[in-house]
Amino acid sequence: MEKNTRSIRIECPKLLITRNESDLQWLIGSPFFPPLTIISTFRCIHSNSSGPDFPKESEEIRTLLLKGFDVIGALIVGKSDPEKTAARAVEAARKLKKLLTGTTKLENEETIGAVADPDTGDIRFFLSETESSTNFELVNPVSYGDNPEKFVWESGCLLLCQLPIKLPVCYPANKPSDAESIFSRAIEAVIAKFKDPNVVYLVKASNRASLDVVQPVILRGSELDFDAAVANIELLDEAAQNSEKKLLRCAHFCLKSKSTSQLLSAENADIIQISVLLNRSEKSPKCSAPAVEYFPAMDETRLLIVDFKLEVLCYAVQGIPLMHAISKLIIPGLIDQLISMKKMNLPYLLTQHPE
Repeated sequence: MEKNTRSIRIECPKLLITRNESDLQWLIGSPFFPPLTIISTFRCIHSNSSGPDFPKESEEIRTLLLKGFDVIGALIVGKSDPEKTAARAVEAARKLKKLLTGTTKLENEETIGAVADPDTGDIRFFLSETESSTNFELVNPVSYGDNPEKFVWESGCLLLCQLPIKLPVCYPANKPSDAESIFSRAIEAVIAKFKDPNVVYLVKASNRASLDVVQPVILRGSELDFDAAVANIELLDEAAQNSEKKLLRCAHFCLKSKSTSQLLSAENADIIQISVLLNRSEKSPKCSAPAVEYFPAMDETRLLIVDFKLEVLCYAVQGIPLMHAISKLIIPGLIDQLISMKKMNLPYLLTQHPE
């Protein structure tokens, strides 16, 4: 996506500034919107006198922030040197983004550092173009959108994926400590399945208030694209017609028009339901009899069933092709939740009753 001229666009209610000079807010944007567009803010929850607790804060943001939205900067309330304060805000935002994305270096990614005066509420926005840059550009003008919800939801929709999982964990009765590593490997195996060529993603409209009947679409793991960065995905307009299912736009499952009485908001957003299935019933070029192998346990073994339900909600613009919506939004969301569930379950794994 092309970068616009240096201007900040704020598509959320006017930023609320407190008089607490330790206050820090994360600025939220989206790769689907023009650069330097702020659509929301999250207040830093986990912090102390030395600053944010980044590991805890990243876990919190990963849970609260829908895929399709990103941290694009930070705002600090303070009366000290504005440029130095902006540098602290940029550094904090980049550190958080590295933890959220699992990377050690951010390449050529613009980051906003905002400084708010606690007395007047005036905000100055600075821009750092790259991680290696020591220059901070004061950005003007700053414009506020007239209808933030229309901006976000007129061309946006929600993707919902619910996935119940029952994970069997077999571990030696005389080595209960092995259960943790076995459970971790089982989680890694589930994560690998999301990108398996045989996995099937069933896409259908949810709660569609229309007389139009839209048939569900099936995409296989082999049809997905895991290489393209979200910011580089080509969004398709209404004129783009393609017979390939993977290139269907999310708009295919959305209402073509909304009534004048219907509000453009998250509560009334189009919802696309995505289900995950594992299909190994494809035609085989060779016919063979099924084989069964028996591997007896060498020692007494116990079975533990770990039962949980993943529920991922993502934001997408209607022009994004289905294959990218699944590979770059739904699957990363499922993986993040699985990793979070692993961390939550590990300390209490053996307190569950074996089945």
